[in-house]
Amino acid sequence: MRRLPPQQIEKNLSDLIDLVPDLCEDLLSSVDQPLKIARDKTVGKDYLLCDYNRDGDSYRSPWSNMYDPPLEDGAMPSERLRKLEVEANSAFDQYREMYFEGGVSSVYLWDLDHGFAGVILIKKAGDGSKKIQGCWDSIHVVEVSEKPSGRSAHYKLTSTAMLWLQTNKSGSGIMNLGGSLTRQVEQDTNVSDATPHIVNIGKMVEDMENKIRNTLNEIYFGKTRDIVGSLRSYATLESEASRKQFQQDLASALNQRGGGN
Repeated sequence: MRRLPPQQIEKNLSDLIDLVPDLCEDLLSSVDQPLKIARDKTVGKDYLLCDYNRDGDSYRSPWSNMYDPPLEDGAMPSERLRKLEVEANSAFDQYREMYFEGGVSSVYLWDLDHGFAGVILIKKAGDGSKKIQGCWDSIHVVEVSEKPSGRSAHYKLTSTAMLWLQTNKSGSGIMNLGGSLTRQVEQDTNVSDATPHIVNIGKMVEDMENKIRNTLNEIYFGKTRDIVGSLRSYATLESEASRKQFQQDLASALNQRGGGN
């Protein structure tokens, strides 16, 4: 699934489930899908949908903390964690605007026995141009194990980025480029007023996204550029013909000179 076009994941996943319905739950939980956008009518802001903010057929908004459609007994974070969730959404909303200059972001947190976990979602779609289309989806799942002292914590971050681009120009025709990458990192970091959980998680997400972007640039764009460069001739047919004629004339002159000696 990771080697198939990201923009076709939903269709391919549906077809795969039709073939092996017994693996439906395993496939849905293990295959990352492009993020979908919903609108929180209460506050008038967009948010992203995923399994982590879903309860039954309803999805919880990180802005109003309400489910849509309404759900009375939906899963909710604790009061302490909800406060942290609000701060995290504000922080990553600014991060998204600085790095992506648009798009939608959402952060969801939930309680664990010895800490908490969360997911940071970012989606940036194209501007609607008919010539160039594309989308970036990044999903960062973080597990935080708080130490008994409360002065340090263990962070485990699993990040997946899905990128696809499609160009349709008269000169080059239609070209598709896309794929996904998943990376994981763990580290122990001190927790204090100067470096709270949001700062520590933010640094890890920022470093991971920069590494993934660099890798995507090298693998997808760099390799594609090398392949196209090796297939495409930069010289015109006339100049290529002149070069070959010059080689033939030079070889003929050298042969005549060698024969004269």
